[in-house]
Amino acid sequence: MGQSESYEKEMELSEIQSLYKSFIMECPSGSLYLHEFKKIFGVKSGPNPASIYLDNVFKSFDENGDNTLDFIEYVAALHLVLRGKLEDKLRWSFKVFDNDGNGRLDGDEIARIIRIIYKIKLGNVTDESGNSLSVEEVCTRVIERIDENNDGDISLEEFLEGAQRDTWVKDFLSLDANPSCWIQKSTTGQRGE
Repeated sequence: MGQSESYEKEMELSEIQSLYKSFIMECPSGSLYLHEFKKIFGVKSGPNPASIYLDNVFKSFDENGDNTLDFIEYVAALHLVLRGKLEDKLRWSFKVFDNDGNGRLDGDEIARIIRIIYKIKLGNVTDESGNSLSVEEVCTRVIERIDENNDGDISLEEFLEGAQRDTWVKDFLSLDANPSCWIQKSTTGQRGE
């Protein structure tokens, strides 16, 4: 899904009302729990890479830290995922990757998230020439292309600039975990599976 004007415009009131109806149908309590969030993306809980990644994604959207997403948090999440500008998506990704919340990605955080994304992509990661890359090669490549001051940590600024400047890095960091099919089913009256 490419960045286009239709994804940058604000949501219409009718869209929000439709989302609210589907949200309440799926979450009658008014709260979306982590296991329900994973179900939207078709991910099973457990020690698998996609589940670990979605744990962090869920945590990043849970603004009030109550371990649920209310409707406002849910709409904000969908708006970002489906319509957000590239810079907003990158800022959010950085927040997800920054496990300790210190505003910098250290070597361990970088390696961890690269291993998770690599596994989610089933190891189908290539360079610009189509040559397959190992997880170690991907890690080295991402750090070399983003860590401008070579201090071993990646700041938010380095992350934003590097991912916007380098198409390969941006493509690697992009995941196709997109709930749009579930949303479309929900808004047409069909329940997501």
